This record gives sequence, structure tokens and C-alpha cells, in this order.
Amino acid sequence: MMQRRTKIIATLGPATDDEQVIADIIEAGVNLVRLNFSHGSFDEHRIRVERVRKVCAERNYHVGILGDLQGAKIRVGRFKDGKIMLAVGDEFILDADLDLDAGNQEVVGLTYKELIQDIVVGDKLLLDDGRIILAVDEITGNRVKTTVDVGGELSSSKGINRMGGGLSAAALTEKDREDILHAAALDVDYLAVSFVKTADDVYLARKLLQEAGGDAGIVAKIERAEALDMIDEIMEASEVIMIARGDLGVEIGDADVPGVQKSLISRARETKCLVITATQMMESMITNTIPTRAEMSDVANAVLDGTDAVMLSGETAVGAYPVEVVEAMSRVCLASERQDLLRFQTERHEPSVDRVDEGIAMSAMFLANHLNVTAIAALTESGSTALWMSRINSTIPVYAFTRHVKSLHRVTLYRGVFPAYLDFMGKTHAQVNRSAIAVLQRCNEVEENDLVILTKGDLIGVDGGTNAMKILRVGHLIEEENDPESI
Repeated sequence: MMQRRTKIIATLGPATDDEQVIADIIEAGVNLVRLNFSHGSFDEHRIRVERVRKVCAERNYHVGILGDLQGAKIRVGRFKDGKIMLAVGDEFILDADLDLDAGNQEVVGLTYKELIQDIVVGDKLLLDDGRIILAVDEITGNRVKTTVDVGGELSSSKGINRMGGGLSAAALTEKDREDILHAAALDVDYLAVSFVKTADDVYLARKLLQEAGGDAGIVAKIERAEALDMIDEIMEASEVIMIARGDLGVEIGDADVPGVQKSLISRARETKCLVITATQMMESMITNTIPTRAEMSDVANAVLDGTDAVMLSGETAVGAYPVEVVEAMSRVCLASERQDLLRFQTERHEPSVDRVDEGIAMSAMFLANHLNVTAIAALTESGSTALWMSRINSTIPVYAFTRHVKSLHRVTLYRGVFPAYLDFMGKTHAQVNRSAIAVLQRCNEVEENDLVILTKGDLIGVDGGTNAMKILRVGHLIEEENDPESI
């Protein structure tokens, strides 16, 4: 049976705060879980991580953990009555000096006092993910007088964006710096940085994480207009980009998001940078048992474009049907991957390679797509060989064999790559070959006479040391009893 290649990320929250639900969503197809540091305490996140790891240990699952920093979410203050109704043409004031709890029908405070310095008369401000639009008419001191262009209900603590971007708020807040310490303590596998503008934001987050003792891969969330101008540098600095379509759509306009999404996925797949597509993928299933056809098409398009992973947020964190939404997402991913247009891609747009392990990976994938190969076994320390393999579209599964738990968790995000534990320390080449085939047989991946491509390195314990490729036939392995060489 064809395995799903696109990975599914599920956000944990109150709806998954039960060990059985955790087990059920993993069984349904979750590859990574997300901790949203915008909500919940450190203890709540710690308990959720412990729950996931307990289930995985009991059932021999490998599931990655992604910690997601809140970032500099710029918000209005709170209203005395909880919410107000704004009509088109109303005058409304944003006052940086107003108490955050004193909002009313005419005025509201700001959590981000520097907004005044970032805007000019004529700017458009988008509130609540663009549902309300204010035109800036006058700026006097710390007060911004606006006219409502698009009205509606505005409740407390909703976000503010400037149309076109340009807000100067730093990517990492004091809360983020504290949460980086929490992420290191929880030993997350990936850390997502919100509102990244430049590669320097990524480098700073990595530095703070390493100082805290963490070694997670960094996910740069692309949700600011400025990030698109620096995307190559950001991808070079990051292990992953996340297309966070909510705030990005507010800044660049919702009509431009689909095209930008396709472009970002394409560019990421030409590099070693992974890509996650996120936001409102199946939002109707927060309250409904089935997704809309439009949601299914949205997920399918991301899969067909080649995204490494699709992400669920409120659907699993607070939704009424967390298991059903994972099942639905898995179904549409599988159906999309069966389409012929995705079956084979024999080379990337840039065929030259700079590293030996990358060259072996590209060669293995080319051969697998042109020979009747059933599976690929990539012996790896850090997962780098399997990462390069994930950049090539193929229906042939890649198994990343490693003895490192961290690497097992890291590859859960790689498209088309499946983690498998194998300790090859002290084994001869022949023993390693037999062990790898035995694992594939236990996974029901191969049968007698099937061909398997195996990649490995001469030196154990060396990251990026893959330098050899071998074709094995199941059931026809030479015993090589006199081969004393170990790897």
C-alpha cells in the first residue's frame, strides 16, 4: 500500500489533552505535533510533550515536536464591554497613551506604542486579520485618528497590520526569549520564529537557542511582506520555512497569497530548506465533521506543489473533531500524491551538486526512478542524505536508518522520508545490509526478489559522510562470512 509522503503537523491544545486522543491522532497520521507558545503555560506544554513521548514509546512511533514562538503580535487594547461595532465612515481613534483596559466605541489603546512612528497619513491599517480596515487621517502625538473603510465587530486584543507591511517591531520579544528557554528544556525538534523579516532574526533565535542548550532546527515563519524581499537569505539561514498565510495575506493582500505560496514551495524544493504550508487549511472542521470541498482543494494544491508538510492549528487544538480532521487531511494528501503529474521528477532545476552526500542522494533517486526499485535505505547520522533525497519527487519510499533519536525525530518533517531505528555500530557491511532489509520486511515494504538501494558512508559518526550506494535484492544477500570489515 502506498504510504503518504506529505507530512501532517497537528497543534496540541485542550482538545488533545487526553492520552487516548494523542494516540488516536498519531494513529490517524500525525507526524509532528506543534506547541503554540502563544497559548498555555510552560507546565501545560511540558505535560503535553510528556504525553506524546509516552504514547510514542509504548507504540514505537517516531513523532517530531515543533515549538512555535508567539512573536511581536501587535494588538489593540481591551474594550470595557468586550467588543464594539464599527460602521463604514465612523471616526475611530487609536491612542498609545490610553489604558489598555479603557477601550470604548470611540477609542482604544495599543500594545505596540511604536505604531505611531511606523505609519503616515494615508496608510491603511488592517485589524482582526483584515476584517476591519481603517484609513489613517491624522497623527497627533500618540493619537491616530482614522476613518473606518471596512466595518464590523471588533473585540478586545485583535491584531493590527499595516497594509504592505513595514512595522518595525522586532521578531523576538521578551516573551519569546523566555519561551526559547522553555523550548530548549522540552528538547523540541524544531523551533518556529514568528514575523521573521531578515536572516538576522533567524541567526539570533539560533544563537539564543544554542546558548540555552537546544539544537532544534529553525523554522522561519513567512508572514511579513518584507520577508519576501529577503527570502533567499532567510532560506539559507533556516532549516524550514513556514508559509503562514494568515498574517501574510493581511500584509500583501489575500489575492496574492496563492501565487506566493506556489513560488515559495518551488524555491524551497530547489534547496535543502523544507517548507510547511499553514493556516486555515481545514478550519471548518473546528465545528464540522467533514471539510469543505474548497478546503480539500486547498490542501491538495499544496501537496501537488510539493510542500513537505501541511499544518493544522485550531482544528486539532480546540476543535470538536481532532481525529477526524487528521483522517480527512491524510486522505486528501494520499489522493493528491497518486496523481500522475507528481509521480516522477528526475532532476532539480539546478542539477549541479556541491557535496558528495548530496551527489549520492541525487544519484540514488535518479536510479530509483528509472529502475524497478521498491525502497531506498539511507543510513545516516544527521539525516542530511535523506533530506537531499526528499527534494526529488518519487513514489518510492525513503527510509532514514539512524541510531540517533534526534535524527529520527528530525526526519519526520521530510517529504517522502520515513524514520527507522538501526544501530550499525560495529557491524560488517554484510550485517548492515541484512539488518536494513530485515527492517523493511518488518514494515511490509519489501518482498522476496525486490530491489533496494542502500546508501551509506565508510566512516561511522561523521555527519554528511555518505559516499557509497549499493543495490540489494531481497532474499539474495551474500553472507560474506569472511568479511571482517565493520563500519
